[in-house]
Amino acid sequence: MEQLLKQYARLVVSVGVNIQKDQILVINSPIECADFARKISEEAFKAGAHDVVISWGDELSAHIRYEHGKKELFTEFPEWRVKFYQGYAEQGAAFVSIAARDPQIFSDIEPEKLKLANQAAGAALLEYRERLMSNKNTWCVVSVPTKGWATKVFPEDTAEKAVGKLWQAIFKTVRIGEGIDTVAEWRKHIDFLQQAAKFLNEQKFVKLHYKNASGTDLEIELPEGHIWAGGAEKSELGTEFAANMPTEEVYSMPKRDGVNGTVVASKPLNYNGNLIENFKLVFKDGKVVDYTA
Repeated sequence: MEQLLKQYARLVVSVGVNIQKDQILVINSPIECADFARKISEEAFKAGAHDVVISWGDELSAHIRYEHGKKELFTEFPEWRVKFYQGYAEQGAAFVSIAARDPQIFSDIEPEKLKLANQAAGAALLEYRERLMSNKNTWCVVSVPTKGWATKVFPEDTAEKAVGKLWQAIFKTVRIGEGIDTVAEWRKHIDFLQQAAKFLNEQKFVKLHYKNASGTDLEIELPEGHIWAGGAEKSELGTEFAANMPTEEVYSMPKRDGVNGTVVASKPLNYNGNLIENFKLVFKDGKVVDYTA
């Protein structure tokens, strides 16, 4: 297990953010994932990072804050956190986020508080997030199991066994295992996704039509000159990186008023510490006009 974790951490550093010599790495990690965050830190230093800074999060502390804090508290966002992220971004840092949340941690929290907190964070961190979304910095989102998450996925098992099963599922999806050259496998996978994007670009599709047995019947018009992408991306300095691990995604942009029909979710959605199941969205001219959940 220890070797697999090191293999995973090395993958995040070398392919995920592709850390460069003397670059700073910022890791966002839940405290429950401290062991893996430290492994990423060690691999980053071995790869030549100038410094590694870890920003810790704690869902249980956040729950206490949401439970007892007044609504107006959640319209605020600390200036020091804005300076933290923006400052490191301007220094050319790479960013790794370990996404590992209990899917229902905030299910008993007033939704308005969660909404206000998201809005405050979104406004305060707009410039930083725009930098990442425009690939001015390299970034990568990865996952590791937590007890809260694992026991939702494997409810019939003990917490320990559930965590073990979720680890195995994650290792499989990120192409990690004994005797596997993980970096080489990822290079092959990235090439496969890029070839798929190339094929789709050559087709010059005008419209996509999705249908399935669950009730999805959705038409998506594509704008003229649309571009398909997937696999790895490049930062403005030319550093190739993989923003999501795992990823099987090849994506493009729809025509803003050209989405019509119904999409029915086949899997639950974890949003803001709440699990949303059996939801359906109805689109007309690019807007959601009806929904159920």
